[in-house]
Amino acid sequence: MASHLAPARSLPLLESYNGLHPAARGSALMMVATVMFAGMHTAIRYSTQHLPPVEVAFFRNVFGLVVIAPLLVRHGPSLFSTKRPGLHVVRAVLNVVSMLSFFVGLSMTPLARATALSFTAPLFTALLSALFLGEVFRWRRWTAIFAGFFGALVILRPGLHALDFGSVLVLVSSLLWSMALIDIKVLGRTDSSMTITAYVTVLMIPMTLVPAMLVWQTPMLDLWGWLIFIGVIGTLGQLIVTEAVKLADMTVLMPFDFLKLVWAAFLGIIFFAEVPDLLTWIGGAIVFSSSFYIAWREAKLRKAKGLSSAQSASAGTSGKQ
Repeated sequence: MASHLAPARSLPLLESYNGLHPAARGSALMMVATVMFAGMHTAIRYSTQHLPPVEVAFFRNVFGLVVIAPLLVRHGPSLFSTKRPGLHVVRAVLNVVSMLSFFVGLSMTPLARATALSFTAPLFTALLSALFLGEVFRWRRWTAIFAGFFGALVILRPGLHALDFGSVLVLVSSLLWSMALIDIKVLGRTDSSMTITAYVTVLMIPMTLVPAMLVWQTPMLDLWGWLIFIGVIGTLGQLIVTEAVKLADMTVLMPFDFLKLVWAAFLGIIFFAEVPDLLTWIGGAIVFSSSFYIAWREAKLRKAKGLSSAQSASAGTSGKQ
């Protein structure tokens, strides 16, 4: 009887969701995604206390592939048709090194601090876009970039505290991920987001398997649940963000991304007794606000050129996460 009643109870919730304005649906999905990513980061931090980070990264990619395998099967070999295979390999290499840097950094630095520092990725992307893609920035966006990096210094506090290697690795991860995003922007001129996602998903497995074999430790039984959770929840979170971007502009969605820091702080307290200090919150808010302003300016330019935010964001969701 209960199995027959459960779908009926879920219908009103589904109907309520479908009845929302697209922007509201996108915002709701974005909030769900922030919970997923914070949960995944918590699982990564826990798992890397018991397994080498590179091995955790390998399992994240394997179980992530399981989630999107039906999509790959449905589209078939045509999904891998491209004129730029080299750029796909470069993107995969950048993703792997970025992911490994993030996983190792997350194993060494408090969860909230790592999350706050990860907000620097849009700052690096904007900076590299100006340097290598010829994008023209006015003084407002340059001010936002410098303010964002000042916020990172507030979090790190060099000179006041010893600069921990984990935090540096998180920043390196953000820099490498921003380089991958530049690669994605170039690939997006000729390849679909599905093709870009398919290549990076398939290539990252052997790229992480090889180094994982060098430090391999057979996971204990209780760790398998965490590893499966990391792969499944991370990939589902990326798919949800992609759907959210299709429903609403990034300027509507991005403020909700700050919730990742809130959830990370909460989970860090519960699982690791890590209480973020005031400067972490202040620095995180500065970095996030700067990133948000840059995204807002880019959205205005996209609208002026008649482009949608989904065109530039959907292919970039499967990254270091």
